[in-house]
Amino acid sequence: RDERSLEALSLAGGGGAAGRQLPEGRRATLASALELEGTVLREGRLTQFVANNLERRIRLSGAPRGEPPAGGGGSSIPAIDPGALQDVVALAGQVAAQVDELLRNVHCGLQALTALSVGCIQTYRDGVESLGEAADLSIRAMYALVARCEELDRAMQPVPALAKRIRDMKGTLERLEGLCK
Repeated sequence: RDERSLEALSLAGGGGAAGRQLPEGRRATLASALELEGTVLREGRLTQFVANNLERRIRLSGAPRGEPPAGGGGSSIPAIDPGALQDVVALAGQVAAQVDELLRNVHCGLQALTALSVGCIQTYRDGVESLGEAADLSIRAMYALVARCEELDRAMQPVPALAKRIRDMKGTLERLEGLCK
C-alpha cells in the first residue's frame, strides 16, 4: 500500500509508467520528493507523511476548480441544501426512534435476566438453608444414637457376668444330671 502511494506521488511529481515496480534506487528519490513536501517518519513497515502547510493545502482542496482560493483567513462556505438538511433531520429522527426501541428491548431483557438471577439466587439460598437444617438434624440424630448406644452398653455390662453364671449353672445341672442317672 505504501509502495503504491509513494509511486502515485512519484508519478504526480515526476512522471513514470503506471503499474511498474520501482527499483530500490527509485525509492530513495521518492522519499526525497516526499521530504520536500513534508515530514516522513518510518517505524518498521509503517510510513507516516505529514504535509508542510497542511491547512493551506486543505483550503486549496476545498476551493472549486477555476476559482482562486480565498485569501487571508477567510473561507467561503458553500450553501447548504435545505432538502438535504430535512433528510438528515428525518433520518436522525428514525435513528433516535430505533435507538429508543433498542434501549426498551435491552431494558426488558435486562429486567427478565435480573428476575431470573434473583430467582436462582433465592433457590440457592433456600437450598443452602434446607441443607444446613438437614445437616443439623442429622448431627442431632447421630448424637442421640451415640447416647443410646452408650446407654445400651452400660445396660449390657452385667450380661457377661450373667452369661458366666448361666454357664456355671448349666455345668452344675449337667453334673447333677450325671449323678442322677
